[in-house]
Amino acid sequence: MKQLYKSILAFSALTALSLTTFAGNEDRIGQAGSTELLINPFARSSGFAGANTSLVKGLEAQFLNVAGTAFTKKTELIFSHTNWLSGAGININAFGITQGVGKDKTGTIGLSVMSMNFGDLLITTVDLPEGGLGTFSPTFTNIGLSYAKEFSNSIYGGIVFRTVSQRIADLTSSGICFDAGIQYVTGKKDNLRFGISLRNVGPRMSFKGDGLSFRGIVPANGNSITVQQRNEAFEMPSLLNIGGAYIFDLSKDEKHKLTAAANFVSNSFSRDQIQAGVEYCFNKMFMVRGGYSHEIKSPSNSSVGNVTTTRTNALTGPTAGFTFEAPLNKKGTTFSLDYSYRASNPFSGVHSIGARINL
Repeated sequence: MKQLYKSILAFSALTALSLTTFAGNEDRIGQAGSTELLINPFARSSGFAGANTSLVKGLEAQFLNVAGTAFTKKTELIFSHTNWLSGAGININAFGITQGVGKDKTGTIGLSVMSMNFGDLLITTVDLPEGGLGTFSPTFTNIGLSYAKEFSNSIYGGIVFRTVSQRIADLTSSGICFDAGIQYVTGKKDNLRFGISLRNVGPRMSFKGDGLSFRGIVPANGNSITVQQRNEAFEMPSLLNIGGAYIFDLSKDEKHKLTAAANFVSNSFSRDQIQAGVEYCFNKMFMVRGGYSHEIKSPSNSSVGNVTTTRTNALTGPTAGFTFEAPLNKKGTTFSLDYSYRASNPFSGVHSIGARINL
């Protein structure tokens, strides 16, 4: 009972913090930096449209709701590759590990690395707008270190700290942020789930490097000097997830299950979203899922002049995916392949494929 009170208190504090953090002001769209933190690099949860905040498990939970990593009692390894906005030449690689720790394996630590490769871009200047000076390769990397704990059979919570690094030819930026989350499991067969998570909360970041300086001429004497431009710091793309899910048993032997999930995303620097998804599971070996992410449009800011704005990102909403999971031995070791597709306009959608081993 004491653990329940502690968890309710933590849940209430997290909700109160979120209410003071998110104003839902659409005028702030586009004012955050490091928005790559909003990209889900994992195949299984992205096929669910991100609606599974309340029931996501393992390393993928580091992205949606870190509390879900607490379900790893032994060891889980994941690798995922994403062709982001097919045709844009952007690739995302993500990998990591979660490991159960403690005497009763009630705690779990996790480590994840996400890296984006944008390809080779031409170096251009005002005098050479067509290039001719070579190429450069922008990069974005975030590393997450998490700890989650099973407080009771119903309550799970966790926190993850991230380091963020991004670089272009002559500018770099780095910073830190944290996520926190809680999952609550209830129902006669643990088939009712609730979850809340607060993500990407951290101090402001700024760029540094030679790209902020240029050679100028002093009008009075014609001398050449180096001029350093002022650099405005930017905020992290903070958000709040609140979700729920229900698992239906379609057969008495529990080999056929259907999961329905929904999630509300309150974004600090973009429009809020409502996400919904369903997943059919057969005997824990084959899963097929689909979802939709709807961007909530503010009536007061729905149009600019004669142009009606319908969304603020390239993803149009529909998602789909599947999983094949096979047991490798009688000790519970499994190997699985995951795939997801996210529709986009422009470009030709987002394809993600992943592999995982549960030891």
